[in-house]
Amino acid sequence: MKRSYIWLICLVVCIAFISLLYLQGRYAKEMIRMRQEQFDENVWRSLDQASRELEKAETYRYLQKVLNQHDSEKLEMVHPDSLRITDYILPLDTLAPNRSNMSLGSLTMSKYNRMAETISQLQKQAREALIYEQGVLDEVIFAVMYTASEQRFQDRLNPAVLDGCLRNALQANGITLPFHFIVYTSDGREVYRCEDYTEEGIDPSYQQALFRSDPMGQMGTVVIHFPDQKQFIQGVASYVAPAMGFTIILLITSLITIYLVVRQKRISEMKNDFVHNMTHEFKTPISTISIAAQMLADKSVNKSEETYERLGNVIDGETRRLRYQVEKVLQMSLFDNNNIALKMQELDANEITENVVDTFSLKVTQIGGTLDMKLEAFNPFINADEMHFTNVIFNLLDNAFKYRREDVPLAIQIHTYNQGETHFSISISDNGIGIGKDNLKHIFDKFYRVHTGDKHNVKGFGLGLAYVQKMVELQLLMI
Repeated sequence: MKRSYIWLICLVVCIAFISLLYLQGRYAKEMIRMRQEQFDENVWRSLDQASRELEKAETYRYLQKVLNQHDSEKLEMVHPDSLRITDYILPLDTLAPNRSNMSLGSLTMSKYNRMAETISQLQKQAREALIYEQGVLDEVIFAVMYTASEQRFQDRLNPAVLDGCLRNALQANGITLPFHFIVYTSDGREVYRCEDYTEEGIDPSYQQALFRSDPMGQMGTVVIHFPDQKQFIQGVASYVAPAMGFTIILLITSLITIYLVVRQKRISEMKNDFVHNMTHEFKTPISTISIAAQMLADKSVNKSEETYERLGNVIDGETRRLRYQVEKVLQMSLFDNNNIALKMQELDANEITENVVDTFSLKVTQIGGTLDMKLEAFNPFINADEMHFTNVIFNLLDNAFKYRREDVPLAIQIHTYNQGETHFSISISDNGIGIGKDNLKHIFDKFYRVHTGDKHNVKGFGLGLAYVQKMVELQLLMI
């Protein structure tokens, strides 16, 4: 699979998960908004009901007071159904003595006249009682209004009654959260605050006018807030939070999986390049050894001592070259398993650097290059493995030699110095082709080479700098 396809899949997965998280966030936000609106509506309804109940309680108190004053003056109401018709019909014995001379029609007419007169009297009494009760009610209303206009708001307010009205109204509308409230007069002076009042959760708060039908000076305001309102409103999002958490976990898992796939693909490409380069590196010395061996075995060719010596040197040189390449691969394998054994001892780093430069300078001068050395470290003694420290310097110089520019003479500078009194430093710089930013972060990866594939203008396995980094880290750990 091409790397562009992998990045495209990664982009699609990221967009899908981010869109899902966005939708879940919008859903949670909408749920919080709806719950807030519902809570506000219930609170306002409860405050309105509590205000009405407080006014009803005051009206009922004055009504009781006025009615008690008029108990002695109240008239008893007589219901017409309680009357018996026999109470208003005269017995036959009380009629005129000469009953035989009276007719049945005149007797019946007399009874009904008496009944009509009685009903008329009862209706009159009912009207008078109704007029009286209406007057009492008007008197109660006038007394309430007169008393309210005469009394101060703080004298009319009963905090216990107000607290009960608020609690009952809130519970009736489904709000069971604890609440705190303060009561103010119309001019903003505090009249009462609940005993456990705190400023926590004061935003938002709700206001409601008390005794709204009274004059402005006798009105008041109650301000109520719920300390746990924020947690209650946002608690609805707890149903969405687990889903968002699992979505984030899936997103991270997907990104890690894609990263591992890309990394595995890069490692696979690097190993393939390593196999190709190793095949090419081994093919040349093997071919040279094979040709030399065939010449030695060919009896038709006259061989002098110089020929035998030259062929022997060729075979020996190519054999050592093969052994060096094999050992380099084996050393990196030992480093991965942490099985390398270092022989730490005190070394003169300037001396070892000078020896390596003397050996390597001949190779540089043959191509018309220069190698400048500045050994300025006044304290060059370090604890290191002599062989591996020598190989580190040699690999760095060899890397500068391999990646030189063809159109410019090679110039290498090696410099030793001390940082402070105890730290030894060595720097190697050159005027080679350089390393691009995209490749710079991979230069210490095993098998990684800037020139890969079928290009063999630069020979090697991509293990030189990886070996340098590993050896420096191991030796620093053992100091």
